[in-house]
Amino acid sequence: MECEKCPWHHEENQNAILYTLLSQNLSPNRSSAGFSQQSCMCHKRRTVCLRTPQVTCQAASDVLVKTITFVKNLPSFQLLPWDDQLLLLDSCWAPLFLLGLVQEMVTFEVMETPAPSMLERILLDGPCKRQEPQRTQPTLASVQRLQCCLNSFYSLDLSPKEYAYLKGAILFNPDIPGLKASSYIESLQKEAQRALQEVLALLHLEDQGRFARVLLVSSSLKSIPPSLITELFFQPIIGNMDILELLSDMLLVK
Repeated sequence: MECEKCPWHHEENQNAILYTLLSQNLSPNRSSAGFSQQSCMCHKRRTVCLRTPQVTCQAASDVLVKTITFVKNLPSFQLLPWDDQLLLLDSCWAPLFLLGLVQEMVTFEVMETPAPSMLERILLDGPCKRQEPQRTQPTLASVQRLQCCLNSFYSLDLSPKEYAYLKGAILFNPDIPGLKASSYIESLQKEAQRALQEVLALLHLEDQGRFARVLLVSSSLKSIPPSLITELFFQPIIGNMDILELLSDMLLVK
């Protein structure tokens, strides 16, 4: 329940205050700990959007293309049944995309979603509202969680080989229900994990716990809902199109 005494509750204060907080706390190199000191948490339910959608969405689209290209170019992936390819892609595209954001050093900022004008409200409340579903928007709290996961990977400073083998370990997940070649996929995952461990041992001789730490941080990527990634980075471009249909089409492109 929103606090009536909270300044975020008042329309005349919310834009300037939230803009300042977002600018200070939602850049990749800044901590969001400042929000934890707020006595009222209602502002975290505010919806946000990208500050520079044209630039960020283009960068995100480039990362997505590179991600799908990486998957398609794996001979072991191409040998899998088509249904298994779709199941693996459905399960792992989001964490693989987030890895790509970190690897390509893509940064972004958000701001509070602008309130609709009077004309937009009239149109949204009219017949057009039934024809096109209203787009959902990510919340400030969900974006903060996303930024926290990305910052954890930035701190690891992975090499290209580490990224490649980690992507393979994430992609080949034998625990997905419905897989026809689960045993083969499990062997591919073990192979990727073994290769990752060997690379880590060579590059970080004195850091014996790095392998476990990399796997632990990578598991946090799965806590980020694919819907959040779609809403934040791709909905401004594809609208209400199903992202999985787009990904399957990208797999088919030679």
